Amino acid sequence: MKKTISWLTIFSVLSLSGCNWLGIRDRSNDYLLAEETQPTVVPGEMDSASLGQIYPIPQISSEDIDVETFEVPRPQPASVNTFEQLVKIQSIDGRRWVLINISPSEVWPRIRSLLNRNGVPSAKAEGSSGIIETVWVNFKSDTENSHRFRFHISPGVQLQSTEITALHQQVSAGGEEQEISWPAESNSDERESDMLSMIANELAAASEYASVSLLAQNIGGEAKVEVITPEVADAFIKINLSFDRAWASINYSASRGGFSIIDKDRTEGLLYVNYTEQTEDDEGFFSRWFGNSTDNELLEANYRVLMETVGNTVEARLVGFEGNSLDKQESLRLLRILRGNMS
Repeated sequence: MKKTISWLTIFSVLSLSGCNWLGIRDRSNDYLLAEETQPTVVPGEMDSASLGQIYPIPQISSEDIDVETFEVPRPQPASVNTFEQLVKIQSIDGRRWVLINISPSEVWPRIRSLLNRNGVPSAKAEGSSGIIETVWVNFKSDTENSHRFRFHISPGVQLQSTEITALHQQVSAGGEEQEISWPAESNSDERESDMLSMIANELAAASEYASVSLLAQNIGGEAKVEVITPEVADAFIKINLSFDRAWASINYSASRGGFSIIDKDRTEGLLYVNYTEQTEDDEGFFSRWFGNSTDNELLEANYRVLMETVGNTVEARLVGFEGNSLDKQESLRLLRILRGNMS
């Protein structure tokens, strides 16, 4: 009995003393003493393009917050796009692309992987511009020509989404060794369509998107859409797209998330909209089953959306029905709802 108690005592002492008893210093709390170090300096004769902040912290505009009168805002409603189809092919203005509701940093490694699995390895992969170019390949259905593809992966219009476009080029077999520039449009619209369909099917079949490229946080360039808050002017949505696509995207958003389009004039870039705050009871079971008196009410416009082309971008502003400027907090709240539902 005494021997058993002695062994239990020794075991307890060793457990409490840890590795120090063996002469090994306990380093579990060393991280508390860590000091900030200077960023790595790359010699001038070497290329530093691949280096950068792994987790960059974006600048926060001071105009978004009024320190003296700030009140905690209500949570923004979830974007209606969040619950839509994960992968789909969209087209407008003769262009088509694959839209997927995950970030470019997650799409990038998956695209490279599925191209390799399908026997179309990459000859060039440039994360900063979001460009992937394949090697020349031959198809069994066309032995007389060689083919290659150029993919552009960029942030989508939707929040946390990615757009993938494809450009097809073909030359006579044996002519691929020459220096050939990429065409402005695909040589074969059918080949482009088939390739995008294959990518969309592969992405839709994937069960998870765990792989992330840390070196591609800003892949494909800046966001296509952002809310701008000038110091002395009304806030607006800046859209880095053509007017045709910006108009289609704003129209899509202005009919969702509490917004309804009452009237519009594309020539003037003007939409009359109604915004009604949504509540949890608006789409309840009994409301949908028996109907609601508000369904038969004639909505009246209470806001205007003004769109105009400025240089290579489109600016969308939200004003009152009479064209008057809105309160800053109200304007930002509504613009963010409108931006969140864009597609």
